[in-house]
Amino acid sequence: MYLLKLLVRNAFRHRLRSSLTILGMTVAILAFGLLRTVISAWYAGVEASAANRLVVRNAISLVFQLPISYKEKIRQVEGVEIVSAGNWFGGIYIDEKNFFANFAVEPKPYLELYPEFVLPPGQETDFVRDRKAAVAGRTLAQKYGWEIGDTITLKGTIYPGNWDFVLRGIYTGRYESTDESQFFFHWDYLNEMMKKVTPRRADQAGFFLVGIDNPNRAAEVAVAIDALFKNSLAETLTETEKAFQLSFISMTEAIVMAIQLVSFVVIIIIMAVVANTMAMTARERIGEYAIFKALGFRSYHIAGLIFGESLVISLLGCALGIAATFPAAEAFGNALSTYFPIFNVAVETIYMDIAAAFVVGIVAAIVPTWRAVSIRIADGLRRIG
Repeated sequence: MYLLKLLVRNAFRHRLRSSLTILGMTVAILAFGLLRTVISAWYAGVEASAANRLVVRNAISLVFQLPISYKEKIRQVEGVEIVSAGNWFGGIYIDEKNFFANFAVEPKPYLELYPEFVLPPGQETDFVRDRKAAVAGRTLAQKYGWEIGDTITLKGTIYPGNWDFVLRGIYTGRYESTDESQFFFHWDYLNEMMKKVTPRRADQAGFFLVGIDNPNRAAEVAVAIDALFKNSLAETLTETEKAFQLSFISMTEAIVMAIQLVSFVVIIIIMAVVANTMAMTARERIGEYAIFKALGFRSYHIAGLIFGESLVISLLGCALGIAATFPAAEAFGNALSTYFPIFNVAVETIYMDIAAAFVVGIVAAIVPTWRAVSIRIADGLRRIG
């Protein structure tokens, strides 16, 4: 305890300089934490993926669709338990600024595939019964002030026209990582409208979601499904839900890499700032270190003082930065909820903040320590006054 008190007093001998350095460290840790959280949010869909879910899509591209007749054939593959057809709808609510994910799905199998979407009693039954029913996540419903029974109109982009839906359910996420900003409705409703308006686009699914009995057999089942439709007009590509999500992220890999690079550059910059502060401190006290050596203190005693002081400054800034990260992340997440529906500060991010602070504190003290322990006593005493 005495040693800690000594280190804190040493760190604040020059209060203004130390305070500004701690403020810089706080801002750096805050920026680092937010950037790491952005990267985590980017991978939120991957983290929320289940090992027992497969996605079947057209082997050429997701843009091309698959005949709905594939569904029964997929269901007969050994290991397959549930199959749900789905289409990305891509509808717009009021105008383009109100973007959110909206899908046409088969209600019963879809909800069985996603037990993390929790609907209050009665709402699931209402959703399944009503052909024009839709379900929205809690975050999405709160954002637009929707309530059960409201009529929601989406303007179709892929499927032209204005589409009216009656909100029959608002789901909540079973886990913290569950996306509560999705909107889904009956695939049959979409298909029936296509039969009336554009018959050639009817009976087509954008993808099939498949639930399997054993996650360890995912690769085997995927190969069996793709083999069914090999050399057909619409060959399939079956992959785990996690691999499917990663394929989307790979399209924006350059952006993710840039954010990662910037997050580490922030730490390197603050490392230089703390190193400069410690170098100035050590230079001012070189006479004191010479006296310590004359009194019999060893090099590791002096090194301990300098490293300890550097760590006190960096860890104080780190603690303040971590404390500021949570409200900043909440405000950031609320402002960009359309693009980052899940924006939570992960425990791993806090560990990385602390590790970064230790690295900054230690690296910043290396040169000042070397100068302090290597100076000769006579040279050091000569600098007094």
